[in-house]
Amino acid sequence: MTELLRNGSRGLAVRNLQAALALAGHKINVDGDFGDNTEAAVRAYQRRVGLVDDGVAGPKTQAALKGFDTSRYLKRQDLQQAADRLGVPLASVMAVNQVESRGEGFSANGRPVILFERHVMHARLQANGLSAAEADALAAKHPALVNRKTGGYIGGTAEHQRLAQAQQLHVASALESASWGLFQIMGYHWQRLGYLDAQHFADTMALSEAAQLDAFVTFIETDPALHKALKGKKWAEFAKRYNGPAYAKNLYDVKLARAYAQFAGEQEQAA
Repeated sequence: MTELLRNGSRGLAVRNLQAALALAGHKINVDGDFGDNTEAAVRAYQRRVGLVDDGVAGPKTQAALKGFDTSRYLKRQDLQQAADRLGVPLASVMAVNQVESRGEGFSANGRPVILFERHVMHARLQANGLSAAEADALAAKHPALVNRKTGGYIGGTAEHQRLAQAQQLHVASALESASWGLFQIMGYHWQRLGYLDAQHFADTMALSEAAQLDAFVTFIETDPALHKALKGKKWAEFAKRYNGPAYAKNLYDVKLARAYAQFAGEQEQAA
């Protein structure tokens, strides 16, 4: 897994990052200390190649420096278009992207990041026509795939194996029971978000991080209370509605407020 490098990071990974930035034409000291100058160089490089210029050298920035294809990565212009659609400052969307996204929309194998939820599969089977008794019978045979309880996660790319196994039981229910992409949108939202069916939603999530962001923007647009909270920068209300009641324990509202203040300040200075 690629190490996330940001202001305050130190060590060999930072030195390698600085060396790559220097090779890319940025004037920078290769000293292994990620300070303000390194952050400025990272931002400048991110802007040059079109990535989100947050000053954090994550896997996307490091991949770009190594010459890898970045066509499916989220770009700054994607966030600007999202902000325009939602009628909010770019800083708000950048804050939500930093705090609420997984950081990467695709796994190392090129598939969209997912997490399969076995308890959702139990519910979706019934939503798609099976009886509770039939769902319970499948749960007895395949408890890792169908269950009234949460859990059973394997994590990473192995979640696609669970999804494939669940699809052998019921294709649509399985696709609806996974969260997809950068913003972990559940598949069962496909109709609300305007997709033709669960398969169309899954196929679209496999296109690009921009396509995943589009689903997230539509998710906000179709929830008036969530949209209102974002427009009003009511971070606690936004976090509560998006993350659930555990938002305060995980400080999502505090992280959103801090990220917004940081991005808004930087954009004001750049204006």
